Amino acid sequence: MAPWRFLLVGEGNFSFAAALSETLDPNSRLIATCLQQPADLARDPGAQKNLVRLRERGTEVRFGVDCTQLAKAFEPHERDFDRIYFNFPHCGRKAGVAKNRQLLAEFFQRSQDKSFHVEGALNHIFTRSLPFEVSQARIFRVKLGDQWFSFLEPEALAGKLHSRNFLEPSSCHPTRTINEKIIAELGTAFSLKRLKCSFPLLPQRDTSVLPSGIYDARSVFWISLCEDYSNDESLTGETVQGMEDLLVTFSELSFPRSPERDGKEEIRERIYGQAKLCLRSSLLVYAQAVIQAPGFLPGFLHILSGPVFQKCHILPFAMPAFHETLFILGVNKNQKDTCLSSLLDLLKSILDRLLTQTLLEGSKLSRSVEFDLQPNGKDCIIYMKSHNFGPDYDKDLIIGSVITSAMNMTHEDQCFVFVSLNLDLVTMLVWGISDWRILWTFDNRFLKQCVPGKIEPFKSYSLYPPYYVHDISFWLDEKQGFDELEFHTVARAVSQDTVISIQFLGRFQHPETERVSLCYRLTYQACDKALTKTQVASMQFQFRKEIQRLHVTLR
Repeated sequence: MAPWRFLLVGEGNFSFAAALSETLDPNSRLIATCLQQPADLARDPGAQKNLVRLRERGTEVRFGVDCTQLAKAFEPHERDFDRIYFNFPHCGRKAGVAKNRQLLAEFFQRSQDKSFHVEGALNHIFTRSLPFEVSQARIFRVKLGDQWFSFLEPEALAGKLHSRNFLEPSSCHPTRTINEKIIAELGTAFSLKRLKCSFPLLPQRDTSVLPSGIYDARSVFWISLCEDYSNDESLTGETVQGMEDLLVTFSELSFPRSPERDGKEEIRERIYGQAKLCLRSSLLVYAQAVIQAPGFLPGFLHILSGPVFQKCHILPFAMPAFHETLFILGVNKNQKDTCLSSLLDLLKSILDRLLTQTLLEGSKLSRSVEFDLQPNGKDCIIYMKSHNFGPDYDKDLIIGSVITSAMNMTHEDQCFVFVSLNLDLVTMLVWGISDWRILWTFDNRFLKQCVPGKIEPFKSYSLYPPYYVHDISFWLDEKQGFDELEFHTVARAVSQDTVISIQFLGRFQHPETERVSLCYRLTYQACDKALTKTQVASMQFQFRKEIQRLHVTLR
């Protein structure tokens, strides 16, 4: 194997180069460059000391090298580098953010012509990047009757199941800003009644109220309960808070009781028998309970908001956890068409106005929100076009649905309208956020951009996050089949949501055995943390182990 060649650009006093040279293999070749001339560094004792260290180790040093014009500094036969490092890229002490960003843009855009293009060669270091820390799945506890049970948070949702209070009054999160603006404007035409959302754990039977096309059993996160005998007093404050949430929730699940049965024995049988649990994939599961509640008011717009969870393919605008708002309206049957038309017209107007607040300069708002009637002639899918990602991204995205079909609900003189909105997706489209993971970040640089009640275009603080590519191929088991959705879910869980793309590369069938193999390409990239090559290699190794439970044989 040929020795590696490293190029360092934008060195100041060569301290980084001197430190790096001490860690490299003796057979590696390091070339350190800077923009200054030797005379500029003559009076810097630190720089002179570092230059001596470099030359003692045989490091080549070049002066007067402009990192935005590397092709002029190196002959074609010299341009074969395995890594190019630009450490702490900046123009000077008082250059300002704008000039530093321009420097980076020119470095990436102008220097990297075909002669310098090497897969994964560019590495950049930002001093304010957060370290990548693995999120551990939390254990939740719940009390049913006098028996405690516990369950493990699905790995694909690590850090998301526990409430982050994005929609609470004290929050300045943009999803709350969007939600409050929509609700406030709907309140100008309808009487409102806001409802409290419970913890998102459901018996399997509660999913039966969802209409066809909204509920897909394959996309549900199922939960397994285990009996828990741990000491309550040993719990941490954080766990206790989660436990208290569950205590309230399960009192509302109302499992069917059997006469003349011991309570503890009955609960155990119901839990391990017919009452399989899952995380809600839509707030529509509560629609029937809301309508049948004594406090339901016909003519009022009832509002329910909270997080929902569903398995999905890894795509830029597909998210396993998001916040949903559900509007429920009950009206007299002879007023249905008028009320429905008024509600949808007002909702379209509200969403259009939200989009125009951050519209790109020179862009025109042609059509943005559309209601696509479904084959049953009653329900609609709500589409929204993005105008904040430039002309290269012109795609309609599904942001919600309108349900007017019965959903197993029969009333002699009333009919019902249910409108659900994906608040996270609407927020992304309005703010111009192209990565859903940003909404769940712990990075304060994101929240600092969020002013309560105010909408401004999002400014990315992670300009050139590194990415890593790994391929994987495997043989299929003809008898078991292959679940691609579960394949994506495993990748999401193992990578802690750092896999941003899974590309299908091809299918191969062996000419003799007729066995079929598939090949995929995974791209890893963090949106707000310093993800390293070593960490990604470890994730890929774990992924290769985990997917074998999907009845595949690695090649």
